Amino acid sequence: MSDLLSIGASGVRAYGTALAAIGNNVSNADTPGYTRRTVSLTENTASDGIGGLSTSLGQFGGVDTSEVGRAWNDFQAAAARSSNSDAGAADARATWLGNAETALNDGTSGVGQSATAIFTAGDTLAADPGSTGSRNAFLASIGQTASAMNTTATALAQTSSGIASAAQTTVQTVNADLDQLDKINTALANQPSGTSAQADLLDQRDSLLDDISGNVGISVSLAGNGAATVTLANSNVQLTRGANGSGAGARLTLDTGANGALAVQAVSAGAAQPVGDTGGSLGGLVSSAQTVADQRSSLDKIAADFATALNGWNAAGTTAAGAAGGALVTGTSAATLTVATSDPAAIAAASSTATNGNLLALSSLRGATGIEQSWSGMVTDQGQIVSSANSAQTAADATKTAAFNARDQSSGVNLDTEAAELMRYQQAYSGAAKVIQTAKDTMQSILDLF
Repeated sequence: MSDLLSIGASGVRAYGTALAAIGNNVSNADTPGYTRRTVSLTENTASDGIGGLSTSLGQFGGVDTSEVGRAWNDFQAAAARSSNSDAGAADARATWLGNAETALNDGTSGVGQSATAIFTAGDTLAADPGSTGSRNAFLASIGQTASAMNTTATALAQTSSGIASAAQTTVQTVNADLDQLDKINTALANQPSGTSAQADLLDQRDSLLDDISGNVGISVSLAGNGAATVTLANSNVQLTRGANGSGAGARLTLDTGANGALAVQAVSAGAAQPVGDTGGSLGGLVSSAQTVADQRSSLDKIAADFATALNGWNAAGTTAAGAAGGALVTGTSAATLTVATSDPAAIAAASSTATNGNLLALSSLRGATGIEQSWSGMVTDQGQIVSSANSAQTAADATKTAAFNARDQSSGVNLDTEAAELMRYQQAYSGAAKVIQTAKDTMQSILDLF
C-alpha cells in the first residue's frame, strides 16, 4: 500500500514540476531572451531495501523529473550570432557614412556651387575690370568658398567625433558584458545540471552572447556545464576567462587618431595586442571612421590645391597699380582656409597685354584637377559608398531577421503548444492524485475491518 502511495506522490511531484514549467513558459512568452523550458520525466523502479541495499526488482515505482531543460539549438544560435554581427557592422556603416554624406553639403552654400560662383564673378569682372562692385563680388565669392570649406571641415570633424564617441561606448558595453559573462560562467561551473536555476543562467548567458555579437564578431565554445569561452571571430584573442573561471580574458581599448581614425586593441595581463576587423557594430564604426578620415584628408587637399592655384593665378597678373598680385587666400587645410585681403585693388586682373588678360585666364583653374571637379568627384565617391552601405544593411538585416526567426521557432514559446501540454499534464496530475486517494481509501477500508 505504501508503494501505491509512493507512486501517486511521485506523479504529483513530477507533473507539478511540469505544470510549473508550462506556467513559467506562458508567463514569459514575451520576455526577451527567454527560452522555452522542457521537463524530462523518467521511470522509477521499485527496490527491495534488504540490508540497507537498494536492489531493483524491475517493478514500476512511479515517475521522477530527470531535468528541466531548454528548447535550444546551438547551431541555430551560432548562425543568429553571426548574422547579428554582420547586421551590427552594416547598420553602423550605413548610419555614419550617411551622416558623412550630409556633411558634404552639395547645395547652394556648399563648396561646389560656391567655387562655381568664383568663376562666374570672374567672368563678370572681366567684362569691366575697373568695377569696384564687381571686384568686391569676386572677393566675396572667394570668401564664401573658404567659409564653405570651413563649414564642411567642421561637419566632418563632428562626424568623426560622433563615431569615436559611439565606438567608445560600444567598447565599454562589450567589456561590461564580458565581465558579466565571466560571472555567469563561474556560477554555471558550480550549478547542478538539469535544474531550473541552470536554465535561468543559460538564458542570461545567451542573452549576453547576443548583445556581444551585435557589437563584435565572436566565436563561442561551450563547456559541458554550459560555460562559454568567447574569442574574437577574426583573431585568436580570448575575451573570457577559462570555462572553470581561471585565467584572465582580454578587454578592449580604443585609440583615436588626430584625423579621427580608430584603432582597437585587446589588453590581457597588461599586454596590448592590436586587433584588426572586430566585426559587429564596433567594426562598422572603425571602418566608417577610416572612410571619414580619408574624406577629411581629401577635403584638405582640395583646399590646399585651391589656395595654391588661386594664389598662383593672382601672382601671374598685375594690379591696376602695376604690381604683381599677392595671395588672395591663406591656410593649408579646409578648416584654416580664409580670405587674405578685403582690398578689391589686390585683384591682379591685368596681364601684359590687356587690363583683363589675367581674368580671362582664370578659367584655366577649372580643369580636371580644379576645385569643382575635385569636389564633385569626392561627393560622387561618397554617394557610391553610402549606396553600397545601404544595400549591405538591407541584406544583412534581412539575414539577421531570418536567422533569429529560425532560432525563435525552436526556442520560443508557442501558446497553442503550451495549452495542449497543460491539458496533458493536468490530466496526469489528476490521475496521480487519484492514485493517492485510492491508496488512502483502500488503507482506510482495511483498517475498518478491525
